[in-house]
Amino acid sequence: MTHGPRLTRLAQSLPATVPFVGPEAQERTRGAAFAARIGANENVFGPSPKAIKAMQRTASEIWMYGDPESHDLRAALARHHGVTPENIMVGEGIDGLLGYLARLTIESGDRVITSDGAYPTFNYHVAGFGGELVKLPYRDDREDLPALLEKAAETQAKLVYFANPDNPMGTWTDGAEIEAALDSIPEGTLLILDEAYVEFAPAGIAPRIDIDDPRVVRMRTFSKAYGMAGARVGYAMGAAPLINSFNKIRNHFGMNRTAQAGALAALDDPQYLAQTIADVAHARDEITRIATANGLTALPSATNFVAVDCGADGAFAKSVLDQLVARGIFVRMPFAAPGNRCIRISCGRPADLALLEETLPKALAAARG
Repeated sequence: MTHGPRLTRLAQSLPATVPFVGPEAQERTRGAAFAARIGANENVFGPSPKAIKAMQRTASEIWMYGDPESHDLRAALARHHGVTPENIMVGEGIDGLLGYLARLTIESGDRVITSDGAYPTFNYHVAGFGGELVKLPYRDDREDLPALLEKAAETQAKLVYFANPDNPMGTWTDGAEIEAALDSIPEGTLLILDEAYVEFAPAGIAPRIDIDDPRVVRMRTFSKAYGMAGARVGYAMGAAPLINSFNKIRNHFGMNRTAQAGALAALDDPQYLAQTIADVAHARDEITRIATANGLTALPSATNFVAVDCGADGAFAKSVLDQLVARGIFVRMPFAAPGNRCIRISCGRPADLALLEETLPKALAAARG
């Protein structure tokens, strides 16, 4: 007799992998810590001191569950965005919310549209609920929203994923272009607008969309500009009926009590956020300068990372990445061609970028050799 769990046929068909190999796993493999951790788009400038103090104060209260409604944080976010708390759902980062959204909308065989090379965690969740992914290429290093919506109409897709600004390329679409495309959303299709990096973007990139528009759900996070990636706090904004539907399937005690307090305090410190955005802009300029000095091309970025075109194919870019990693610099690269001609470098502190400046010429020489 064979013993063991009886997995679903879908679970049996899926690989036991995660979308990203974390820097910690890479450190264990190489047997040494990274000297510069500038590959996961983390905000190395960290959270607001107010957020740190709030989390320290609540550490002694960690014996209590977090508020399953995230009431105070949702109310503060509603005031921040000029909407109602019924338009906001807080969750375990955008990753967690994407998983809930897939669970709400996707059944076996349902089609979902995304860009080839776009955020792989979304694909992971869609596959986990049996969805059929349809991928379209980038156009000029940008996700092609009109083409995505056209394919959604052709395939009767339930979801369209679109990140603005984009990860992994750092490029963007003007908000006015997105607004103009809204009427092209097919009936029965929901547009997921992933705005994880929007705080770093220039004015005009965030579109003006009525919060009660049932065709769109927007995703935001405290992981990037607010410097709280390890706390796992994200939120969805959209029409109240969709937002309320999350309550049918979400983990009601999934939100850490201390993380909720930290996010609430971070939201109340716009001065620190402004300083972080300025620090990131300076670091982008530094990465661009270093890339140019080494004969490489930095793509314009509206995020806290820069995609650097290595000037050849994906194999060469992978070799450059490997050489940087071997020398203690953690970076990543896009997965799909033609984006995989680039390496992706997160904005670092001055010491991180000084180490990059010293190491990049050696990595390029080794890759070319």
